[in-house]
Amino acid sequence: MQTKTSINIIVILILISFGIGVYFYPQLPERIASHWNVLGEVDGYMSKFWGVFLFPIILLGISLLFLILPKIDPLKKNFVGFKKYYNALMVFISAFLFYIYTLTIVWNMGIVFNMTQFIIPVMGILFFYIGTILEHMKRNWFVGIRTPWTLSSDLVWDKG
Repeated sequence: MQTKTSINIIVILILISFGIGVYFYPQLPERIASHWNVLGEVDGYMSKFWGVFLFPIILLGISLLFLILPKIDPLKKNFVGFKKYYNALMVFISAFLFYIYTLTIVWNMGIVFNMTQFIIPVMGILFFYIGTILEHMKRNWFVGIRTPWTLSSDLVWDKG
């Protein structure tokens, strides 16, 4: 996936998430359910503002971080070798966060369901995807299995 395409997709997800927040804000309760336990039961709440806009803000922050990391990595030249996988990872994680945000808004609009049943399968797909792209990652300081041994040797990184 090309960087420009990835950035465009992520910007669209960020804009849609803020749009969803602005649109549904007046209709949502004052306390927003924000955390569910493993049984899918609500066990945490936030104020309305933070419950509606925290996820879009986090999505924006993580996206900016994803864009900055290749520029500040001491091994930035290695990012060229796995740029398409890194770009796809940015989109996949952003889409995952957008998905969770959407589920949260839907639940708080009164459509009650077992959140765990909707999140666990998608988390499994996310972990599977991350596992499949790790073999394509070149040695760097931010993505992959980073230990003193893997960071000091391309050979150890590739075998790790």
